[in-house]
Amino acid sequence: MTETMPAITTLDALREAEALCRRCLLFKDATQVVPGEGPAPARLMLVGEQPGDQEDLQGRPFVGPAGRVLDRAIAEAGIERREVFVTNAVKHFKWEPRGKRRLHKKPSAYEIDRCRWWNDIERAIVRPELTVALGVTAAASLLGRGVTISRVRGTLIEGRGGARVVVTIHPSFVLRIEDEDDKAREYDRFVADLRFCADHLRAAA
Repeated sequence: MTETMPAITTLDALREAEALCRRCLLFKDATQVVPGEGPAPARLMLVGEQPGDQEDLQGRPFVGPAGRVLDRAIAEAGIERREVFVTNAVKHFKWEPRGKRRLHKKPSAYEIDRCRWWNDIERAIVRPELTVALGVTAAASLLGRGVTISRVRGTLIEGRGGARVVVTIHPSFVLRIEDEDDKAREYDRFVADLRFCADHLRAAA
């Protein structure tokens, strides 16, 4: 049976509805829902995987270490951060205990699919001209299929519902690289991907 999208037309109403979400079981172990953040409308939307530990505690997306990488890359790409809408494919933190720490655990295909409901409403409100998938989970949500980042990176792809999508890495990938030269090269490629998006939007203006 096809689900009917509720009549939610503002980000405030969407946040209230998301806070009550029971579409999968991730809410049980999360501190709170982490809704998207930014203006509506916004020409550019960035979609990550899921909230991390700090995002779960603060209730805001991209406020942890990966968020700091993202903010720096956005600025270097010539994009105004306040004009970008940032969100995640999955709105609750999925984690597993490791001593006293809560470590990220990859969302399942089912969890991604259940949260796509909220992302579709989000995009209908924000109306982005271009959406950036940060990592494979976001790409799967936006495209409706799995992709290999190296094969599609930095190109314009048609996503679900005709959305224009660019796929790149998640900024947390940069943090996991141990070799400093490799880290710098990957970060520069990430900035170049975001600059490609900025150039595309300027050309379309």
